[in-house]
Amino acid sequence: MKYVIRLLTIMFVFVASATMAAQLPDFTELAEKSGQAVVNISTVKIVKNQRNMQQFFRQGPQGQHPFGDFFDQFERFFGEQGQGVPREQRSLGSGFVFSADGYIVTNNHVIEGADSIKVNLQVDKNGDRSYDAEVIGTDKETDLALLKIKADKPLPFLTFGDSDALRVGQWVMAIGNPFGLDHTVTAGIVSAKGRTIGAGPYDNFIQTDASINPGNSGGPLIDMDGQVIGINTAIVASGQGIGFAIPSRLARQVIEQLKEHKIVKRGWLGVSIQDVDENSAKALGLEAVRGALVSSVTAGDPAEKAGIKAGDVIVAVDGVPVADAGDLTRKIGDLLPGVKIDLSVWREGKTVKIPLVLGERSAEKVAQGRPGAPGSQGEDVLGLSVRPVTEAEAKALELEQARGLLVVEVSEDSKAAQNDLSAGDVILEANGKMVNTVKALRDVIEGDGKEKGVVMLLIKRQGRNVFRTVPLP
Repeated sequence: MKYVIRLLTIMFVFVASATMAAQLPDFTELAEKSGQAVVNISTVKIVKNQRNMQQFFRQGPQGQHPFGDFFDQFERFFGEQGQGVPREQRSLGSGFVFSADGYIVTNNHVIEGADSIKVNLQVDKNGDRSYDAEVIGTDKETDLALLKIKADKPLPFLTFGDSDALRVGQWVMAIGNPFGLDHTVTAGIVSAKGRTIGAGPYDNFIQTDASINPGNSGGPLIDMDGQVIGINTAIVASGQGIGFAIPSRLARQVIEQLKEHKIVKRGWLGVSIQDVDENSAKALGLEAVRGALVSSVTAGDPAEKAGIKAGDVIVAVDGVPVADAGDLTRKIGDLLPGVKIDLSVWREGKTVKIPLVLGERSAEKVAQGRPGAPGSQGEDVLGLSVRPVTEAEAKALELEQARGLLVVEVSEDSKAAQNDLSAGDVILEANGKMVNTVKALRDVIEGDGKEKGVVMLLIKRQGRNVFRTVPLP
């Protein structure tokens, strides 16, 4: 009996192992076929030598190296000789052919600033095939670039798949040139979708545990049908099995525009927005924490012309719900300038529809440094020390007129400090009401604020309007 049980156990393990092996995907044919369209991209950038060595040696532990005087005399004696000598800076990346006539997709950071770009196709029986590449167009905001090579015959190419149809747990394969190792194939699963990693305004990455390393940038992330569902772009340097790819839906839109216009045109509202949190939703009477809260509207831009106001919450674009500020940015960025849309806006306890014609996105203004909070002390409200803004401070704080309350100090253990209020902020409104005096702010807190259990403040910070909410006891 003992031997029978042992035999049955062995048979069970064997059958289970065989079943598991049968369930694992076979990537051999996929790797062989797809790999023919993946390319190695090598760039050369001519840079001038800087005074790095002198700067390095001159900088000591206390900020001054004991031989600093020697380097000063050296520079005075030799002048600028030896400085600015050109040298070559080389780098490697990946890409893939997506049309038989030689159009190639890669990351912008792979080729940015390069003086020459070489594209090397996979080794075949005729040996290496290397081509000089022309940059057709680039898009820094999505980190994508389109190249073109003149091949002597039609090239094998990959097609874009539908990244929206991806499911977490789905098998994927990455091909690239990690650390300069040509055509390395790795496989894994889709770990997550819609990741925001702070790379830009259109963050919406696919996360995968397929190994991605330096040199993989620009290479394809391929599904089991052999279609590109992502462009490998970023990694977490301190992590393992955490890589990020640009979704094919976004990439395809950008590449098509680059191919046709050499630039990318995007829709523009002309608003500053932020996420809605639980306190904001409570203050505004929203049933769910969703939408993009408008903190300011730029004069003369489409939103201002259409009647959008600070304090509005944009909850849908053409009937499609808006999850948060990032979602709205992506939705508007997907549309072309001149397109007419309907915005669903939550305002004063109800939803209103506002038609609007999109403008064209331009370079964002550089945020200026925040002025300090000079002047006398103010009165304590919500753990804040506040007082009316003076004429001189209004100019320094980029206010059109002397209005609002200047935050002079914030108590460290207060609810205001916990909810990101800081000295130098100017409170313009509280729960939608203008507050130019401390009494006006107290009245809002004692009335509408206590009724809702929260006060939402519109503040001016670094030249921008933002909302902050403070829960009340």
